Amino acid sequence: MVCLETVEAAICRAIPDAQVIVEDLNGGGDHLQVNVVSKSFAGLPLVRQHQLVYGALKNELASEAIHALALNTSTPN
Repeated sequence: MVCLETVEAAICRAIPDAQVIVEDLNGGGDHLQVNVVSKSFAGLPLVRQHQLVYGALKNELASEAIHALALNTSTPN
């Protein structure tokens, strides 16, 4: 289980301009929905956008504090 604020902070450290919304999907803190909006994603393929977010959460994913991650990334409108 991981604190939702910890997930948001980790992403914002890696992607400083990110707007992040983290939702706990099952109440257990290990199945999360994360939406990240960043200008940094401009021109990047979706796979690379997701790699940036996964990289920010590598410790949480490796320790299985996050068991499942539904991820949406986009650039600002």
